[in-house]
Amino acid sequence: MNAPAAAREPIGVAVIGAGYWGPNLVRNFQATPQFRLHWLCDLDVARAQRVLGGYSTVQVTADLDTVLADERVSAVAIATPAGTHLPIAMAALRAGKHVLVEKPLAAGLEQGRQLIDEAQRRGLSLMCDHTYCYTPAVLRIREILHGNELGEVHYLDSVRINLGLVQRDIDVLWDLAPHDLSILDFVLPPEVRPVSVAAHGADGIGAGRACVAYLTLRMNTGAIAHIHVNWLSPVKVRTTIIGGAKRTLVWDDLNPSQRLAVFDRGVDVAAPDELDDDQRRDMLVSYRSGDMVAPALTEREALRTMVEEFARSIRTGTPALTDGHAGLRVLQILEAATRSLAAGGASVDLTNLDLAYVKETA
Repeated sequence: MNAPAAAREPIGVAVIGAGYWGPNLVRNFQATPQFRLHWLCDLDVARAQRVLGGYSTVQVTADLDTVLADERVSAVAIATPAGTHLPIAMAALRAGKHVLVEKPLAAGLEQGRQLIDEAQRRGLSLMCDHTYCYTPAVLRIREILHGNELGEVHYLDSVRINLGLVQRDIDVLWDLAPHDLSILDFVLPPEVRPVSVAAHGADGIGAGRACVAYLTLRMNTGAIAHIHVNWLSPVKVRTTIIGGAKRTLVWDDLNPSQRLAVFDRGVDVAAPDELDDDQRRDMLVSYRSGDMVAPALTEREALRTMVEEFARSIRTGTPALTDGHAGLRVLQILEAATRSLAAGGASVDLTNLDLAYVKETA
């Protein structure tokens, strides 16, 4: 059966922000048949024009109201500083537009709640651009964990370090950790969720904010996740290790020839009912050394997959894989981590932040 004509028409979209991330969104919206880009909006009109080039039919403006008044525009993608996400996204939602927001969803937990409430009231799609979740590697990791191929998850260790740009308005946690936290939220099975977080940070260069930080998250299952983010490392490292009861997965994002490896190696402990009294006092531990498998991945730009997911959400009226609630869960952990950092690394109970941790089981 053929889709209705209205469903086959491209979704009119506008990009707000022509800075660092905006041009990437422009390129992918223009290359995706499900969308038709009508506007690029930026306070610096000359910069926006340079992004589009001399032959583009996309219109340029510095006036957000002009974009939101255009009936051809059904969706808006926001790539502006986090402090501006609330007013821009709220204006777009109130104008009846579906909204895609660059990470983080908002500058704080309460602002994120406001956006979700507004989108729900109006029946609009609100999606957070957690781009890493749409990489072929992370999509495969999600399949592996949701399929219980590793067994019960025991630990996750993630390192995201490089000699990066020290931000003026946020610390390294708010700059880099949203990537790892969104991935963690995306790949863990629905029944596994963080219940507390502790954060330690350091400012070795006198920047006035943490430039190196470590996050430790406790899960409701007893598992632990550890995240290291760092602006000051002379080497770039992007690795994640996820250890399960049966297998261990290693993701090296900087190794294009073998991004993923699954090791059938680990520690086996005899069950207590299999041990006699003397053995029970010293539980028998054996080491398993099996094969390593490198799952094949189809290389594809993550942002293209993310844009297509935005279209799917709009067309079907169902939540995107990284919807507003996913963005809110990341904000929840970031705010708790900020409290922990201010308290010298004290553990902060996530359930005390007045936010029910809701995670879709689909």
